[in-house]
Amino acid sequence: MTTLAITGGQVLRPDLTVATADVLIDQERGEILEVGSDLAGDADETLDAADSLVTPGFVNGHCHVAMTLLRGYADDKPLEAWLQEDIWPAEGELTPDDVRVGAELGLLELIKSGTTAFADMYFHVPEVAAAVEDAGLRARLGHGIVTVGKDGEAAREDARTSLEIAREYDGAADGRISTAFMPHSLTTVGNEYLEEFVPDARAAGVPIHYHANETEAEVAPIVDDYGQRPLEYAAEHGFLESEDFVAHGVHVDDREIELLAETGTGVIHCPASNMKLASGMAPVQRMLDAGVTVGLGTDGAASNNDLSMLDEARDAAMLGKLAADDASAVPAEAVIDAVTRGSADAIGLESGRLEAGAPADFAVIDLEQPHLTPRHDLVSHLAYAAAAADVRHTVCDGRVLMRDREVLTLEETAVRERALEAAESLSARAAE
Repeated sequence: MTTLAITGGQVLRPDLTVATADVLIDQERGEILEVGSDLAGDADETLDAADSLVTPGFVNGHCHVAMTLLRGYADDKPLEAWLQEDIWPAEGELTPDDVRVGAELGLLELIKSGTTAFADMYFHVPEVAAAVEDAGLRARLGHGIVTVGKDGEAAREDARTSLEIAREYDGAADGRISTAFMPHSLTTVGNEYLEEFVPDARAAGVPIHYHANETEAEVAPIVDDYGQRPLEYAAEHGFLESEDFVAHGVHVDDREIELLAETGTGVIHCPASNMKLASGMAPVQRMLDAGVTVGLGTDGAASNNDLSMLDEARDAAMLGKLAADDASAVPAEAVIDAVTRGSADAIGLESGRLEAGAPADFAVIDLEQPHLTPRHDLVSHLAYAAAAADVRHTVCDGRVLMRDREVLTLEETAVRERALEAAESLSARAAE
C-alpha cells in the first residue's frame, strides 16, 4: 500500500462544516483511509494544503467535453436556431481526432478547475474514453442519439451504437469509466426508437440520461402529440427511474417535480447554459424542497463558455434566488452540496464526500487570495467568491493530477496547440 497525506489544511466535511484536519489516502485503492489530525507521519508522501481548503472533487453532471473546440463559435442565439444553424452543421464535420483533441482540452480545463468526475454525452466516445483514461479523471460516458433527419436504419444504428458503447466501455480505465444509454432528448429521438431500445438498456442494467424540459419548445410537442407533460410521458414509458438522470429540467411543473422525487431520478441543473441560451430559470428550490436529487453541470463549452464548476455553483445560487424571488433560496450550502455529493449521486458515482471509505477524489483551494479574505465563512466563499484559478491541487482515485497548478497527466502546451489547429481546421471545413 502506498499512502498520500494531504496536510496542513482545512477540510470540508460531509455535513458542510469545516475543520482543520489532514486526509490520508491509499493510492493503490484510490480510497480515503482517514480524516483526522497529524496524519503526515503515517504517509509515504505528502501534499501541502497549508492555508488551503480541501474539498471533495467537483462533479460536472452534464457536459459535452469535446465541444471546447466550438467555444465562442456561435453565440447569442436561442437554442433551436443555435443547434440547427451552427452547432449541428459544425459537429457534422468533426473527426474522431477532433473529438480526441477537444476532449483533452476539456479535461485539462476540468483538472485545472478542481473537477474530478463528469458525465458526458457525445459521439466518437472511444476517443473521449481514451482521453479520460490518460488524464486520470472519473466519467460516465455515453453516445448521444439523434434520430431526427435520419431514415429508419440510420436511426436504429445510432441507437444501437449508444447501447453497444454503454456495454463495451462500462468499467474501462480501471473502473473509472461508467456508462449510460443517452438519447439526446424526447423531441430529437423518435418515440419508436425509445420504445425499441429503452427495454434493451434496462435488460443490460444501463442507466439512461437525456435532456428534458430544457425549453418550452421541447415541452409543447410532447404535450401536443401525447397529451402528457414530458416527464409524465417518460415515466409511463420506463425511462424515469432511480438510476436515470436528466439534464436541465427548466420547465417542469409540480407533478413532474413529484415524479422526479418519487422515482429518484436525478436532475442536472445547468444555469450558465440556461441563461446564455435564454432557456429559462429552473425551479431549483422547489425541486430541493420536494426531495429531488439535484446536481450541477456546465453543459458544453459552446453554450457556457467554460467548464468551471465553481462558476456554475455561483450561477446556480444567484439564478435560484431570482427564480424563487427569494434571497434565501438555493443558499451556499445547497449549491456546494449540489456540485459535490448531489452531482455524484445524480449520475451514480460514489464520490463527492470527504470521509473514510470514500473515493480519494478532491480539490485543494488556495485561500491566500484577496477575494477570499477575510474568512468569515468558507462555504460561502466556495459558492460566491472562489474561482477556478484558486485550485492548487487536484487528486482523483488517489492519483495527483495537478500539483501547484501544474497538470501532471496532460502536456498543457501541447494540448492547447493541437486544439488551436483542430479548431481552425474545423471552422474552415464548416464554412465551406
